[in-house]
Amino acid sequence: MEPIAPGTRIGHVHLKVADLDRALGFWRDILGFQEMQRYPGAVFLSAGGYHHHVALNTWESEGGGPPPPHHTGLFHAAILYPDRAALADALRRLMRAGWPLDGASDHGVSEALYLRDPDGNGVELYRDRPREEWPRDAAGKLAMHTRRLDLQGLLSD
Repeated sequence: MEPIAPGTRIGHVHLKVADLDRALGFWRDILGFQEMQRYPGAVFLSAGGYHHHVALNTWESEGGGPPPPHHTGLFHAAILYPDRAALADALRRLMRAGWPLDGASDHGVSEALYLRDPDGNGVELYRDRPREEWPRDAAGKLAMHTRRLDLQGLLSD
């Protein structure tokens, strides 16, 4: 079987939330996504005027709680920032809001911040390093790793 087309990418994430206003307080007011359109029970958010990168709805989840641990479902939605400065800006926004991180990792190919939104959904905010900087083993194969991300270094760049 042939691999998927190389230009294929994830276009958006659509999350079930318990409370739209609470979710908007995170996705719009802290992270900075722009509200593009609102329907009864749903809001569509964007970076840079795209129709939507993140959609939030309460159609099946209004007033609900997060899924219990040890069940299947979304591990996290990953938001790709264009560069290190933009990722540092995201960290500053979270710090100003007092929003806690679950972790911060350097994967060799990327730098990532891990957290949860108000509904308990996992969120990864990350930036990719240029491909020519990705770590490789002696045979030239990708050699990703997980190391602690230097948050002070991120903020000072």
